[in-house]
Amino acid sequence: MLSALRNKFRVSVNTVVRSFQTTATVATERFDHKRIPADDEGVQGEKIIDLDSVLKQKRNIFPTLESDKELHDGILYKDLPICNIRVTHNNTIFTLTSAEGAVKIIRSCGMEGFKNTKKGTNIAAQTTAISIALKAIDKGYKTIKVRVRGLGPGRLSAVKGLTMGGLQVVSVTDATHVSWNPPRPRKARRL
Repeated sequence: MLSALRNKFRVSVNTVVRSFQTTATVATERFDHKRIPADDEGVQGEKIIDLDSVLKQKRNIFPTLESDKELHDGILYKDLPICNIRVTHNNTIFTLTSAEGAVKIIRSCGMEGFKNTKKGTNIAAQTTAISIALKAIDKGYKTIKVRVRGLGPGRLSAVKGLTMGGLQVVSVTDATHVSWNPPRPRKARRL
């Protein structure tokens, strides 16, 4: 009886065994790490606006002394709320203030849930801009002025995110500090 069970067991095992073969995937083209991409991903938005054609069409594109008396959605230009955007390589911070400078809303990429190096990306800046735009609309703001300060990947996408969120941006001002006495350069390397 024991030998009959062994023969039965061998038969069932032999019927289950199947051969299985795999081959390595073959890449059709090799990736060249030294190749420079055709268009830089960071400057795609700068090609949208042709500043020369805008300057030819409009003469009053830059603010003058009379700009403070212009009406935008029934609000004087000087009384419009200001969205201050602080852009760094590590984070992007949005602060919506009244015309006098009283802070109404503050958001940053870290508050939106982005962590570590992802806080400094342009996607994080755009997502945070959309979120602060929705909060501003809930508080009754529709038209704003924008003041951008700093250098980082989220400069253009932050302003784009404010308009995507439903706010009307009247003016964009670059308030980046320029040092009159920059740090000394490193000493020359000896070979």
